[in-house]
Amino acid sequence: MSQSKIKFAHFYDWLQTSDLKFWSDSLPQIITNKLDVSRWGDMPTWEKALSNLPSIAKTNYDLKNGVTIGTVEEITPNQQKVLKENLMDLHPWRKGPIELFGLNINTEWRSDWKWDRIEPHIQPLDNRLVLDVGCGNGYHCWRMLGCGAKRVIGIDPSAKFIFQFSAIKKYAGLELPIDILPLGIEDMPEKMASFDSVFSMGVLYHRRSPMDHLRELRELLRPGGQLILETLVIEGGNGHSLVPEGRYAKMPNVWFLPSPETLISWLSKQGFVNAKIIDVTATSTQEQRRTDWMTFESLDNFLDSHDKSKTIEGHPAPIRAAVIAEAPF
Repeated sequence: MSQSKIKFAHFYDWLQTSDLKFWSDSLPQIITNKLDVSRWGDMPTWEKALSNLPSIAKTNYDLKNGVTIGTVEEITPNQQKVLKENLMDLHPWRKGPIELFGLNINTEWRSDWKWDRIEPHIQPLDNRLVLDVGCGNGYHCWRMLGCGAKRVIGIDPSAKFIFQFSAIKKYAGLELPIDILPLGIEDMPEKMASFDSVFSMGVLYHRRSPMDHLRELRELLRPGGQLILETLVIEGGNGHSLVPEGRYAKMPNVWFLPSPETLISWLSKQGFVNAKIIDVTATSTQEQRRTDWMTFESLDNFLDSHDKSKTIEGHPAPIRAAVIAEAPF
């Protein structure tokens, strides 16, 4: 077995002294298996990109108003060229934007717009242990840390996202209490009941069993902890949901799109309390689009070219809802 060069020493040290210490026996081997080079054909390219990033000392960062690390004055033109070339080797960049020493990583998603819609409605994250399920490259994890979280743990099974996150953390500071682990929710210990806040954004519609996903999320929360869930929905009343035949917006792995009211009823059925819709927004081609940092197809390619209110398959165009709910005491 050939192991990735990415290390989790700071996280493992913290784990030993935390309430999650029980996890420290099994987790290192799980992560080693998940980052086995034989599982990821492009990993040598990612490893090279990470190791070739220039050494630059930052004087400050801003995670409250965005993800901005360092200033353009702290980098030479040649360093910025090398920085961009190696970050481009980790293409595509989905979530952001992220600014490193004046270099704008203009990602596919304006993930800051989603955060601006959600953050005013959630319980304050100050001094909280936070989990972000399906976190991608960790953009929202950084924003959670910027809101005062005690520690942020993101999980995502895609190794490339771990490398993208590691590139950002190299400059933000390896000692910061934020980590992304190469795990799916099914890899988490059962009934952890440990996290103060759990985020699941853009995951539910990819799960064959949404009820099981909601149960897994509840079992990760401590009693009274808050779930922040964001997912694709359709218009309609309680009981309405779309189960697309074939693809939805060219995605093959979309299973259930409930109405917002149906989603609330699902949460209640899975034992959550105080469930509330906090936002419903149609996804625009300004929020999700092709850029230099994500050159593949994006939302505009997934919609009917003659009727943008429909996907290319004829389904309703993407609408996303955010809800909050709490695990019962």
